[in-house]
Amino acid sequence: MSVQPLPRWDDAATAGMSEAQLLLYRSNLLGSDLRITNYGGGNTSAKIRQPDPLTGDEVEVLWVKGSGGDIGSMKMDGFATLYLDKLHALKRRYRGLAHEDEMVAFFPHCTFNLNPRATSIDTPPHCFIPYRHIDHMHADALIAFAAAKNGEALIKQAFGDEIGWVPWMRPGFELGLRCEALCQANPEMHGLIFGSHGLVNWGDTSKACYQRTISIIERAAAWLDANGKAEPFGPQVVAPLPEAERRAFVAELAPLVRGMLSATSPKVMHYADGPAILEFVGSARGEALAAKGTTCPDHFLRTKILPLWVPFTPGQETAAQLAERLGPLVERYATDYAAYYERCKRADSPAMRDPMPVLLLVPGIGLLAFQKDKQTARVAAEYFVNTINVVRWAEGVDEYVPIPEQEAFDIEYWLLEEAKLQRLPKARALEGKLALITGGAGGIGQAVARRLLAEGAHVVLSDRDQAALDDTRAALGKAFGADKVRGVVCDVRDEASVAASMDVLAIEFGGLDILVSNAGIASASPIEATTLATWQLNMDILATGYFLVGRDAFALLKRQGMGGSIVFVGSKNALVASPGAAAYCSAKAAALHLARCLAAEGAPVGIRANVVNPDAVIRGSRIWSGTWRTERAASNKIDETDVEEFYRQRSMLKRSVLPEDVAEAVYFLASPLADKSTGNILNVDAGNLTAFAR
Repeated sequence: MSVQPLPRWDDAATAGMSEAQLLLYRSNLLGSDLRITNYGGGNTSAKIRQPDPLTGDEVEVLWVKGSGGDIGSMKMDGFATLYLDKLHALKRRYRGLAHEDEMVAFFPHCTFNLNPRATSIDTPPHCFIPYRHIDHMHADALIAFAAAKNGEALIKQAFGDEIGWVPWMRPGFELGLRCEALCQANPEMHGLIFGSHGLVNWGDTSKACYQRTISIIERAAAWLDANGKAEPFGPQVVAPLPEAERRAFVAELAPLVRGMLSATSPKVMHYADGPAILEFVGSARGEALAAKGTTCPDHFLRTKILPLWVPFTPGQETAAQLAERLGPLVERYATDYAAYYERCKRADSPAMRDPMPVLLLVPGIGLLAFQKDKQTARVAAEYFVNTINVVRWAEGVDEYVPIPEQEAFDIEYWLLEEAKLQRLPKARALEGKLALITGGAGGIGQAVARRLLAEGAHVVLSDRDQAALDDTRAALGKAFGADKVRGVVCDVRDEASVAASMDVLAIEFGGLDILVSNAGIASASPIEATTLATWQLNMDILATGYFLVGRDAFALLKRQGMGGSIVFVGSKNALVASPGAAAYCSAKAAALHLARCLAAEGAPVGIRANVVNPDAVIRGSRIWSGTWRTERAASNKIDETDVEEFYRQRSMLKRSVLPEDVAEAVYFLASPLADKSTGNILNVDAGNLTAFAR
């Protein structure tokens, strides 16, 4: 905690803000630091007097973070708003702890001003605690007390009567009533620790509440540091591999592991190797401490209650050897998870979910997190860093003791959480799929990326142009989320460069499902004026480049063992000989036949290969912005300004072909819609009789 200060309130930035705006500012500020609360965790609230839209009278309105939001990134519409008096009136409907889940159905009846944002299950403490501004955070330092065997006594030592204690209780109505009673009985208290959960504290103003939150966290961390023992994880017994060697190892291992874990649904990986992780996985007590499970109830849906520890001594076995040994470990984990489900399930429990591990801890290497998408995997990894921090402090002063197994199960398979999961949108066609697009910064490449991202895919863009690549990645990241897009500078003519791009795929996302080979050039000249250099350049990029990328992608797909789809963006010229373009046509024809070879060789292992043949994609194309436009205009004896109209009129349908048209064809061939198609050609040329495949 002392290395980097926690964020501070800026009076200048908040001058003139309304109470609601101050609440949002406070929330975003608290959520900006993962030491204060994990992504998606924690709640903030304010009780604000506002005119009732029905009567015009001033009423007290509870503004509280809505269900499923994240305080660090939420906007004003992320708050639920509820009549405070109606929430208090619900006490008359409460039938006791055995029936508290039914209270959630009453919350919508308390909605203020028809606000559509659903409120959180954590609403009752914010409502019933008799203070105007309330923060509920999952700070590592406070959860260390909450998850310590003698946490209540330790809180007393560190804070005296200033902070109270509530033994573990599932979030809900009963917890809110307990908080209210404790606050009324102890008006000198400034906060409460929820056993195995976190901190709730309050203040008279938004700023005062924020400052108290930060003060309590800093004091807790200082006390734990001052009173903790050295090496709570025990001595280091496995040194981490150097960074370059770790990344190379993960690049080889990740696709093998992804293949194992994706039996029920495709997974996306996040690799983490920060100092805390490497220290923990290399420690003498790391395996035993990991077996105790994760800390905060917010974690279980993303992390499961236990990680998978993978015994490994760097330098003594290869990634392939480790993967072979990992298979039985994964099977045992899945079997143990099923047994945990059977031990703990209740009559109305939802069906068992995917039994595969989410977190894999590998000594000397770090943490591999596998989830439905990159963001969820990244957050799961961040949660485990929180767990490491908590365990370090709890073991330093006492003993780390997470909630009992049955309580953890009841959170993981809570019917209210299941109902929330069932309300999620249906998975899109490419959810969890990983794509590599060469020539990704060009017009067709960008259009393909947008189409695949729109269907849930994660995308790595490959291109020679660093500036264009950076701009494209930034734009797509803004539109679809930064976790979904990566970029890698790659020259498809260079074997080492292509191999490095495959490593980026494996390290960033865990593997590959879809290759879109699209990098290209175009040149035109009469055969007698075609130089060897021009011929070779076309062959290097359009034939050899497609071969190198196709070969390495094929090997990666085969190693991963999940099948896959390869789509070559070809050209009408692969089927039609055009005067004055011998080098280009020949190279495109070579790539087309290469795709057929990949289809024949890939079929036994579920790897499909198909070709999209566009024609005259002029708008947004970097090829047509170069000499190709001039050369084709000269070849067809037309003015350069008439090129697009010439090709439109030449087509049977008299229509221009756009990058988005090509992207739609690529998506079709890459998607489950075409999962029985391989070795095929799909023309996107507005109709060209001479290009009919035969």
